[in-house]
Amino acid sequence: MWFRKDKAPRAPRDPKTSASLGEGLFLKCDGCREALYLKEVERNLRVCPKCGFHFRLPAVERLKLLLGDGGGHALFTEVRPSDPLKFKDSKRYRDRLKESEAKTGRPDAILAAKGMIEDVPAIVAILDYAFMGGSMGSVVGEVLTRAAEQALLDRIPLVIVTASGGARMQEGILSLMQMGKVSAALARLGSARVPYVAILTDPTTGGVTASFAMLGDVTLAEPRALIGFAGPRVIEQTIRQTLPDGFQRAEFQQEHGFVDLVVPRAEMRATVANVLRLLQTG
Repeated sequence: MWFRKDKAPRAPRDPKTSASLGEGLFLKCDGCREALYLKEVERNLRVCPKCGFHFRLPAVERLKLLLGDGGGHALFTEVRPSDPLKFKDSKRYRDRLKESEAKTGRPDAILAAKGMIEDVPAIVAILDYAFMGGSMGSVVGEVLTRAAEQALLDRIPLVIVTASGGARMQEGILSLMQMGKVSAALARLGSARVPYVAILTDPTTGGVTASFAMLGDVTLAEPRALIGFAGPRVIEQTIRQTLPDGFQRAEFQQEHGFVDLVVPRAEMRATVANVLRLLQTG
């Protein structure tokens, strides 16, 4: 007679102590699919040491990359979002804002600071993809406009680092108005011959691409960054054609004149400093 001996029930596993071997220590590269030691990747500026794939970099780390460990002097931190439309989809917009602030430690998808890129004073504004996909709402538009106005007042260069899914739908037309608002501020900066450099990172799409991301005096991009308005899948479905390899990636955009130079992350600070020196003496 076959029988099975009942086993004593196991105690619930503590998620803090029951992680599988290696969990949190390794990650798989999206480029070469190799398993990488997380600490090694972090030491390498979140770039794969085997194939050079650029993982997304948190906004605070990118600020330190450009302005040094101090991160410069923070600007416009008092600007906070509101919910003018009382928007609600699967959850209330105000609840989404609270969740994103708890996750990132900042009130919206942007941070700005004034500091030195090597020996060049500059104002740097960085979109934070971790905050609602880096979406452009009223706060992003206001901070970018103030950053451009401050750069004009101080007559020092402006650097904007983009990483965004586009305009923020929860703010409706108010988010779309930011495209014109920021573009107008950058036009005033250009008229005064104050340099503006755009750095496009993965991904830069939607209304951000359609406005300030493409208005730089010089446009730089990180390797393999996705840069475009609509996504490749949407475009394929619309035109019913197969897109070429590498379509909308930084290298493709450089080849077709939308990007001036693709720059590895480790070389970005020195490259930006050199560009700003050239623009200021031009």
